[in-house]
Amino acid sequence: MLCDVTTPQDLDDRFRETLAALPAAERRRDPADPITEDAPLTGAQVLDLFDAQVTSRQLDLAGRWLRSFGEGFYTIGSAGHEGNAAVAAALRPTDPALLHYRSGAFYCLRAAQAAAASPSGGPDSAADPAPTGDPGSTADPTASSDRRASSDPASTVADSTADPDPSGPEPAPAGGFDAYADAARDVLRGMVASSEEPIAGGRHKVFGRADLAVVPTTSTIASHLPRAVGMGLAVERLRRLDSAGRRTGAGVRVGSGAGAAHVPWPPDAIVVCSFGDASVNHASATAAFNTAGWYDHAGLRIPVLFVCEDNGLGISVRSPEGWVEATLRAKPGIRYFSADGADPVRAYAVAAEAAAWVRRNRRPAVLHLRTVRLMGHAGADAESAYRSPAELAEDLDRDPVAATARLLVDAGVATGEELLARYDETGWQVRRLAEEVLGEPKLASAADVVSALAPRRPVRVARAVADAAARASGPGAGARAEAFGGKPPELTGPLTLAQSINAALADGMLDHPQMAVFGEDVAAKGGVYGVTKGLRDRFGPARVFDTLLDETSVLGLGLGAGLAGMLPVPEIQYLAYLHNAEDQLRGEAATMRFFSQGAFRNPMVVRVAGLAYQEGFGGHFHNDNSVAVLRDVPGLVVAVPARPDDAAPMLRTCLASAAVDGSVCVFLEPIALYHTRDLYADGDGEWLAGYPEPGAWVAGHVPIGRARVYRVGSADDLTIITFGNGVRMSLRAAAVLAEEGVGTRVVDLRWLAPLPVADIIRESSATGRVLVVDETRRSGGVGEGVIAALVDAGYVGAARRVAGVDSFVPLGPAARHVLVSTDAITDGARTLLAR
Repeated sequence: MLCDVTTPQDLDDRFRETLAALPAAERRRDPADPITEDAPLTGAQVLDLFDAQVTSRQLDLAGRWLRSFGEGFYTIGSAGHEGNAAVAAALRPTDPALLHYRSGAFYCLRAAQAAAASPSGGPDSAADPAPTGDPGSTADPTASSDRRASSDPASTVADSTADPDPSGPEPAPAGGFDAYADAARDVLRGMVASSEEPIAGGRHKVFGRADLAVVPTTSTIASHLPRAVGMGLAVERLRRLDSAGRRTGAGVRVGSGAGAAHVPWPPDAIVVCSFGDASVNHASATAAFNTAGWYDHAGLRIPVLFVCEDNGLGISVRSPEGWVEATLRAKPGIRYFSADGADPVRAYAVAAEAAAWVRRNRRPAVLHLRTVRLMGHAGADAESAYRSPAELAEDLDRDPVAATARLLVDAGVATGEELLARYDETGWQVRRLAEEVLGEPKLASAADVVSALAPRRPVRVARAVADAAARASGPGAGARAEAFGGKPPELTGPLTLAQSINAALADGMLDHPQMAVFGEDVAAKGGVYGVTKGLRDRFGPARVFDTLLDETSVLGLGLGAGLAGMLPVPEIQYLAYLHNAEDQLRGEAATMRFFSQGAFRNPMVVRVAGLAYQEGFGGHFHNDNSVAVLRDVPGLVVAVPARPDDAAPMLRTCLASAAVDGSVCVFLEPIALYHTRDLYADGDGEWLAGYPEPGAWVAGHVPIGRARVYRVGSADDLTIITFGNGVRMSLRAAAVLAEEGVGTRVVDLRWLAPLPVADIIRESSATGRVLVVDETRRSGGVGEGVIAALVDAGYVGAARRVAGVDSFVPLGPAARHVLVSTDAITDGARTLLAR
């Protein structure tokens, strides 16, 4: 057993003493009867809660045992938080859940729910297992006064599908440890980094399984909350979608062709996400609460239940008394509920009330679940260094597993001796499973580790582009002509970069019915630079909409929408503002496939206006040239279209890659080139380009990681490798050098991640002289990666860099002192040629 695992609180011994001291009730109660008079739970259902709680507790002890001999790699446990099992019981197993790392009992109960709901062990049955949410007796009697006025169309839709079965289904029988064995094995495999762990495959210990509708999150600071809000928005949007064949059920396919999306949750699902009390103070949580409340205030529905598991501590830092409640109560547009995790009946009743309110009204709420923390923050945490013995003893007195046991004994459902036997049997079974998973294989190579990171299937992506072209010129030709007002972009003459992106976005919206474009100012205004002009008029406010001014929330909406089956295309207004929300890309978007082995994905194409060289409008925040933060994110695709004839095919590739492979792409658009028309001289129009008709899309397809080469003169003397604004400047420099008899190859990288290494090596080796023109900074810029690629490939020719100065971009003419110029490129080339 695991009872020999000691903790500073001697938790196991204390629990045994508690059970042994419980006096037997005067009479036994039928487990099918309510646990107390008028209680919403039967004795059997409370036994289910107890089994889930005990399984979670024994898993925590197993984690310490495994760590004691170097075979366990994760000891943050759920002890003291087991009251969250009641929250799981109040929800449906088809309600998507993003779980805090102390939600072990929730995960265990969810696994048992799903097993009871479907003979195959999955959650696809229409029946809700018990304990269930939406009991009619716990519905909020004041909810009707909180609803929007009848003039709000959302309220009518919400009411029409609310609580189809208010009485709830029949309860599932208490199943002992067998009902929780799979969940226990999942958790233990995560602890030992087994490659057979079903969600992350040994890459991290997470709570997650697709068949349980539990979305993995590695967050410790609530960075998953913005995603949860996005999921809620998408669930509600898809629920209202008026499409043929829409039905109530666990999974529905909406749309057709490349844009067809599998909606993974029932139309009346709600999203639940749990987090700790210290995370209430984090910017990500603040953003999520604010966004949910902002949309609610605007009359839009976000069916999300936030669950704050409040143990009063963030490692060693205490939450000030009353602060968490005051903070959560003060969130506008979010209904507040509160319960004590040490009172399973009341916790269930309040959680069911909160879930029913969210499900009926399609509005956000927060459940403030008071808990305690037992066994410290993690295995190495010595709580005695910052907590008094009296405080530790007080928490032990509020042990939620002991509270559930006390309730069962007092009600006459079981004796203390019977519950202790149940506890020990679970301990033996967990120990047995722990010993089994110890022998399972670990990830054996770097290839194994990265295999799930960001799969690339270029043939399928190319086929998706070809299929889109066939639809646009075939069955979709009429709709396309109508969308473009009878004059498609290929007939409008040469386009600027901005116009080409606009047209490609419209073609993307036509081909991907689940595609949505959103961000600050993208709808009514059509974007600060007019790039999204007219899209809302063509495709409606449900698919092209303005968001609040917060980049974390914009990306969070995209992350949740992608997970729900949409193809989100959020816009970040300026590159400098992306840094406010970096973790949503790095910690949330890029990790989803990595930590779920592809079971979940969040396809997304993030449009970002950036880079420098704006004339007459400047300063750092509108001329940011820092892209290292993007190139450093594993698996992220970073595209930089410089010319109009590259922009459309590159955007089509990104959309196809997101739809086919679940890729997360950043489409970095050079602001200074948006409306540029000329290349060499005023009025030459050589930076404009025609828009290809659908029949030419296949021939013009641009695969991820392939460069474009311009040959000036003989192209035998010098290779210039560049991107973005550097392409135009390098072509101008190459023209000057051509007059001096120098032939140049100008290589437009087009993709900053992954770099087109093969093209770099080939074009560099052809001349033996390489000038890297990098408009980003010398330190941490793109040029460093290019030079490193050359060195790694054994390039032996000459190489030189022309790069931006390690400085922020100043206002006005001062910017010329720190940015690359055409003259600097020409001078650098001459210096290189003189060697």
